Amino acid sequence: MVNRRVLLLAPLGVAVVAGAGFWTVLRRMKAGHFDPHDVPSQLIGRAPPAFEPLPPLGSGPGFGSADLAAAGRPLLVNFFASWCVPCVIEHPVLMQLAQDGLPVWGVAYKDKPDAAAGFIERRGNPFARVAQDVPGRVAIEWGVYGVPESYLLDRQGVVRWRMAGPVTPSILAEQLRPLLRSLA
Repeated sequence: MVNRRVLLLAPLGVAVVAGAGFWTVLRRMKAGHFDPHDVPSQLIGRAPPAFEPLPPLGSGPGFGSADLAAAGRPLLVNFFASWCVPCVIEHPVLMQLAQDGLPVWGVAYKDKPDAAAGFIERRGNPFARVAQDVPGRVAIEWGVYGVPESYLLDRQGVVRWRMAGPVTPSILAEQLRPLLRSLA
C-alpha cells in the first residue's frame, strides 16, 4: 500500500520540481538576469592554455599561445567555421571591429581548409591572423563548446571576456565596446 502511494505521488513531485525551475527561469528572464548562452568560462582572468602554433589558413601566419602573449595589445580570438550559421550573422560585426582597429585572430574550428578559406573569401576577411584547428584540440583546451565563440584578451594576454554565440551589434555596444574602452 505504501509503495503504491509513493508511485502515485512521484510524478507529482517531479512536476512540482519542474514547475519551480520553470518559474525561476521566467522570474530571472523578467528581471533581465537570465541568459541561456551564459556559461561561465574558467579562462576569465587567466592566460589561455599553452598551445603550439596552429597551421595558417591561407597565406598569412598561423599562431600559437606565445603569439597571443606577445601581441602587446587587446585582441579578439574568434573560433568560427564555414558550416556555422551564427558565424554568418556575426561576421559583419567582426568586420566592423577589424575596421575600428581591434585585431581579430580567427581559428577555423573543425573545418575543411578549403571551406573555411571560401567562407572568408565570400564574406571578407576581418582576421589579422587566421589559423586552423581541424581536430579541435585547441578549442577543447579553451573550453569552446560551439561556434562562434570569442575571447577578448588584454595587453598582457589575459582573457577578460568571452562570448559563446554570435557577437551581435547589441552585444558589441553593451558589452564589448565598454570593456575595450576600459582596457585602452
